[in-house]
Amino acid sequence: MEHTPMKRFGKPIELSGAIIWLSSDSSSFVTGSEIVIDGGFSCMTI
Repeated sequence: MEHTPMKRFGKPIELSGAIIWLSSDSSSFVTGSEIVIDGGFSCMTI
């Protein structure tokens, strides 16, 4: 947890926005993208 700005694990409900968006027509033009939902972990250096 020391290397994550949020200092906690994510909750399944926190993925719901991205899941709903990806399964909607609003994301119909999105291809080959990564949506990182990691509480800022990928921005931190170890």
